[in-house]
Amino acid sequence: VTGINYEIIIIDDGSPDGTKDVAEQLEKIYGSDKILLRPREKKLGLGTAYIHGMEHATGNYIVIMDADLSHHPKFIPEFIRKQKEGNFDIVSGTRYKGNGGVYGWDLKRKIISRGANFITQVLLRPGASDLTGSFRLYRKEVLQKLIEKCVSKGYVFQMEMIVRARQMNYTIGEVPISFVDRVYGESKLGGNEIVSFLKGLLTLFATT
Repeated sequence: VTGINYEIIIIDDGSPDGTKDVAEQLEKIYGSDKILLRPREKKLGLGTAYIHGMEHATGNYIVIMDADLSHHPKFIPEFIRKQKEGNFDIVSGTRYKGNGGVYGWDLKRKIISRGANFITQVLLRPGASDLTGSFRLYRKEVLQKLIEKCVSKGYVFQMEMIVRARQMNYTIGEVPISFVDRVYGESKLGGNEIVSFLKGLLTLFATT
């Protein structure tokens, strides 16, 4: 991104897919002021990974994305443009608006995702079209306050971030994105994830 001062913080929770090795190579090429590798020994959950990353972030805005290229960096300039355009506290990537979409999912996965999003919209009325995606831009201080409020884990954590943001009167802009499912590695969505998603959804419905 030209004309923008940036750093890339990579949080690796002891993953076996070689993420840390690739990050170390990038650090050598681009320098440790641009590529900040901040590994942890084991998987400690999404919320704590956000906190861990934030502790090392020096900018006023933070973009959170998956490192396996299911979120394409080409959308980042659009996030920045959108933020400036409406002075938004959060800009969320959406698969369900405009020319946004999902690639690499079978029909079952698409139906589950659409169904989950529909139920969520009806129950929580969040004011955003895509709640379970994690490709977002936040003002740093807004992200800090949201994380302090959020108690969910897994997929529900992303939903809670948006629902709490609405509760706290933060403004949300949206940018259509294409999500390409796990180019590298495997993505798992089993019965346990669906059950914990529904439990988390009902908890949010009861507490927001």
